Amino acid sequence: MTATVRKAVFPAAGLGTRFLPATKSQPKEMLPLVDKPLIQYGVEEVLASGVENIIVVTGRGKSAIEDHFDVSCELEHTLESRGKQADLDQVRRISDLIHISYTRQKEALGLGHAVSVTKELVGEEPFAVILADDVIHSETPCLKQLLDVYNKVGGAVIAVMEVPRDRISAYGVVDATPLDDNGPTGRLFQVNDLIEKPPAAEAPSNLAIIGRYVLTPEIFPCLDAIEPGSGGELQLTDGIKKLMESQTVYAYRFEGTRYDAGDKLGFLKATVEFALRREDLGEKFREYLQSLDL
Repeated sequence: MTATVRKAVFPAAGLGTRFLPATKSQPKEMLPLVDKPLIQYGVEEVLASGVENIIVVTGRGKSAIEDHFDVSCELEHTLESRGKQADLDQVRRISDLIHISYTRQKEALGLGHAVSVTKELVGEEPFAVILADDVIHSETPCLKQLLDVYNKVGGAVIAVMEVPRDRISAYGVVDATPLDDNGPTGRLFQVNDLIEKPPAAEAPSNLAIIGRYVLTPEIFPCLDAIEPGSGGELQLTDGIKKLMESQTVYAYRFEGTRYDAGDKLGFLKATVEFALRREDLGEKFREYLQSLDL
């Protein structure tokens, strides 16, 4: 019987240098996308996927993340005394969303290292990894899609998406074989290899790895066994390659739209498109955009 995924890890100890100076004094995960911080979109995706326990890997200067998901007694009292019930309900919903634990990554030593420091909190059970930079709009939450695959195949699953060849060198890429029982969608693959940012001419496919993973606990000894790569960082992809020596790893081409909100242009695109989808903002915002004489 496949063990249930009950925990999701959010690596959030990075420096956010692509958004300086905005991230000089606040975590990039707290940058607002319309009216919610980036990390909250990932948290809500996890909750909608049936996972209720979150582990956030933080570092120096990340206390705003803890404050955001904590109870704010003074703010709640002020809203209640002013009769702003809708705002009060919204604020309380944030702190009631989910069960959150925090652990520190004392040095920014890579995504693999960030995952490895959660070993004691995760324990001997499968878990998800969510990168808050990757905001995904989909009818079925992306993580739920991966969990459905995990429950079927019983092994680690990586989310992938098709990327134009001229952009593939910016991503980790999978060399993967479509499964025979793939059905009509052709979305499930067995991973043969993972290559970090290959030149377009050498890329084995156009399937890029994005920030959603379901991993088995065997990843932890694999992360302990690998050597640091460039910049002295432990790469999660190297840990997964090590994991493939002992078990099958799968890739799933998820259904939905992914926004790279860790990139300025991607962040702007996400802001515009999420605002246009909002019932309270979409129509007026669309009229505004159409009125611009650019």
